[in-house]
Formats: sequence, structure tokens, C-alpha cells
Amino acid sequence: MVKDKATVVIVGGGATGVGILRDLSMRGIDALLIEKLDMVNGASSRYHGLLHSGARYAVKDQEAARECIEENTILRRIGKSCVEATTGMFVQVEGDDPDFVEPWLKGCKESGIPTREISKEEALRIEPNLSRKLVVAYEVPDGAIDGFRMSWQNLQSAARYGGRYKTYTEIIGVNIENAVVKSITVRDNVTKEEYEIECEILVNAAGPWAGQVAHMAGLECNVSPSKGTLIAFNQRISNRVVNRLRKPSNGDIFVPHGSITILGTSSITIPDPEDTSTSWEEVEELMKTGEGVFEHLRDYRILRVFAGSRPLYVPKGAEGGRNASRGFVTIDHEKEDGLKGMMTICGGKFTTYRLMAEKFCDVLAPKLHNTAKCRTAEEDLVPEVPEAEKKAARQYFPSYGVNLAATRLGVDKFGDVVKTLKEQPETREVLCECENVTMAEIQRIAAEPTSHSVADVRRRTRMGMGTCQGNYCALRSAAVANKLFKNKLEGCNDSLGDMKNFLQARWKGITPVMAGKTLREAEMTRGMYELLFNVNGGRRG
Repeated sequence: MVKDKATVVIVGGGATGVGILRDLSMRGIDALLIEKLDMVNGASSRYHGLLHSGARYAVKDQEAARECIEENTILRRIGKSCVEATTGMFVQVEGDDPDFVEPWLKGCKESGIPTREISKEEALRIEPNLSRKLVVAYEVPDGAIDGFRMSWQNLQSAARYGGRYKTYTEIIGVNIENAVVKSITVRDNVTKEEYEIECEILVNAAGPWAGQVAHMAGLECNVSPSKGTLIAFNQRISNRVVNRLRKPSNGDIFVPHGSITILGTSSITIPDPEDTSTSWEEVEELMKTGEGVFEHLRDYRILRVFAGSRPLYVPKGAEGGRNASRGFVTIDHEKEDGLKGMMTICGGKFTTYRLMAEKFCDVLAPKLHNTAKCRTAEEDLVPEVPEAEKKAARQYFPSYGVNLAATRLGVDKFGDVVKTLKEQPETREVLCECENVTMAEIQRIAAEPTSHSVADVRRRTRMGMGTCQGNYCALRSAAVANKLFKNKLEGCNDSLGDMKNFLQARWKGITPVMAGKTLREAEMTRGMYELLFNVNGGRRG
């Protein structure tokens, strides 16, 4: 049964997909994006959150390096509230190859990446936790970026131009007639309903799942999922992004985010992109490497470990894993395979998602006789909340809370939340102290049609993503949010079940590092929820 239609249907709700939706919508093309889970549930949120300056690629891939520094500048401008302008530092310690410095500096210069040498004394003053075995340091314009927030702001921007999106909508078939894509069959993963969506062009932007989507159309797409494991620590180890100045390898990037630090990453080729498992061996490898930069790394408590799957495109005969290109590829299946109405984009990195979308849409738009130019670099993703509004609302928020809420919510939702806080004083209660999230904000996000569980609310508000990892806010938020969901995910029919699922997801990231300070914290969590709610080992007694 045909239930919906769009000129272009985009499969995949990561940074690439939402970037394409925004670009097409701004060109006046009717576009619909579908995602089988919640938005930004794959590699676009499961990475270290580095806004690349391009310096990491300056030796091996100068084209990628130039793209990064150009997009770095653009994203800082159009997505101000998503970027923390930390700057970055590339450092060498004793034992690193000194001969790597000269070609790296040459590559940065040729790629247009500004660098500044920092004396050892200045580097240690700026970042006192750095190893005393530091040899040399250079400053570069790296930064930290919130993948969740930037992706959702792309969706908000697209919606202003008529772009549409559906979460928990999974493609299960591609319907072809006479070598032309006519529609796709999808399943609503909340209601389990199956139906068709008609389209003129199907865009496969499914990241590491792109090969599976291509297979539904009888095609092959050589995407090699590469799992990267990362570690989140309970505080800012550094105030700047810190990279190891050497050939890119595992465990050589530290990225500060808010009150935490993320260390990454590994690169392991895997057959199944759903595999986000982590192990103590992977953690130990990252820790040993990381200690070369921050020698007291083991003094910090590990919050959790997580992994994401990179969608690396590997042409036949080429190498995968760490040696695979971080570039992207556009595949026009009409030219390549004789199938009209389907295109695939894969590869790339978060920093260049906007550029990837622009180049891809420059190929797609003429197929629809659309000659509009890309404007995504010219317009901010969302309007900023005026300072006067934030000042007037400060009385309703906890300390620093107003700026955090304004950044998370954007001008429209911020106004709704402030109105609720003003009219209903009980909603001023802070449900998540780590991220300063009020009850009013939880209620506003939970009431949206794309929210079906506390985990969905977490991705939009950062509730449960701070240093306590949901120890205290899981129950409060589940109790408030669950009754507001229009439709609930399986297993989230009541607040206790929703809370249990939320905690189980957090537990997955703690299990591989269950030792020392992390074990003590986990035992406290287990004791609280087992004694108070009889929640034990994922079971309700």
C-alpha cells in the first residue's frame, strides 16, 4: 500500500543524510529522509567529536586536508552553538619519529592549515597534564563538535524549507520496474506497519549499511565497516584537542567535550556494521597509547567505552581499515549499473558532511531539471537565541543552565520551555544536574512526535550523558517523559521499563572497564536500582 511519496527519498539519518536533506530542501526539491532508529544513531554520534583542521591528513591526503580546513571555517560560522572552539595541539613525545615533523609542516602549509610552534614551557603551561617527555608542540585550529546537535539543527533548517523526516522507519525493499526505481517498502519500527513510499530518486546514504541497502536493489557497494572504539573520561583532561604528531594510528586523539574528554580511536574491519561491541583489550591498547601523551591517564575515572562503525569505501583491490581513504564517493547507479533513480554516497567524515552533500546534490539536482545553487554555507543552521531573551529567562534556570538550554533548544523551543518554566514553577526542577536539564525541557522534547523513549530524549538534551551517566536522572526523566510519548518503543511501555532499557544501554559501555573507580561507581548504581526498584541484571523481579 502506498502511503507516502516524495521526489527524493533519502535513506540514512546520519550527518551525510541530514546534510543532503537540508541541501535539497534549500534548492526547492521535495525530499523525505527516513532512518530506521532515532536520528544520529550511528557513526555520526559514535566518534570522538573532532572538528578537523585537516592537519591529521596533511601528509597522506592533502585534498582531504584542504577540505577539512575549509569546512572547519564554515561549520564554525553556520553552526556556532554546535562547535566548541578549543583550538588544537599536535605534540611529539620522546620516542616519536622526529623526521615526521618536516613533511607534516610542509603538508599543512600546502593545504592552507595554519600552524604555530609552541615552546615546551608554553605547552605545559597551557596543558599542565601533558607528559614531561614532551619534545615539540604545534598549535592548529582543531575544535570539538556536537554531532547530535549539529545533525538535529540541519533537520530543523531543512524543515523550514519543506524538508521532511521520519524516525524509526526502516527500508526493507526497493521496488523496481523496467530498470527504474518506483518506490521503496518500509517498516515503522514502532507500530510495525509496512507500507510503500513512492519516489523519483532513492538516495542511499546509509553509511556502513549502504551495502545492505544497495543489495536490496540487486546492486553491490563496496563499503567496509571499520569499528572505532573510544573512551570517555569523567573530566576534562585537556582544554584543547590534543593529537599525537605522528602517522595516524590508534589512540592518538584527545577531544574535550563539556565536562568530559574522549580518547580515540581504533580501526578494526568488521563484517557487521551493527557490531558496536568493545573489549578490555581494545581499551587497554588505547590507554597504553594515550599514556604517552598524558602519563597520569589512569588516574582519571572512565565513564564508559563506546564504538562506532565508519563507512569506508574500498574499491576492489584496495586496502581497508586504517589504510583506507577517508574520502567519499558518489555512485550514480544509472551510469554504473543501468538502474535509473538510485544514487549512493558513502565514505567521508563528519567535518566534511556539508561539502559532501553539496557535491552530491550538484550531481542529483540536474536529474530533476533543478539548476539552483547550493546555499548551505551561506545561512546559519538555526537562529541564535537573542541575548536579551536569555537574560530575561535566567531567573528560571540553574546556574549556567540558560546558556546550555539555549544552545540545545534553539530559539523556538527555548521560548516554549521558558514559557512553561514561567507558568509552571514545578517544572523548574533540575532532572539532570550534570547537564542542567530541567523538567520543562524534558517535557518539551518528550512530547515531540519523534520521541519514543528516554534514550531519544537523551540524544536531544544530553540528559544522562554527563559524569554520573544517568545514575540519578534516569528514574526522574523516565517518570516525566514516558507518559508524554505519542507512541512507545517495545519494552518502554511504562517508566520502569523505559528506565531499565536506558540503564542497560549505559551499562553496556561500562562493562568492559569494570575496575577501580569505575567499578565503585557501577556498584553504587547497581545497589541503588536493585534495592529501590528491584531492577537487577536487566530483569524486573
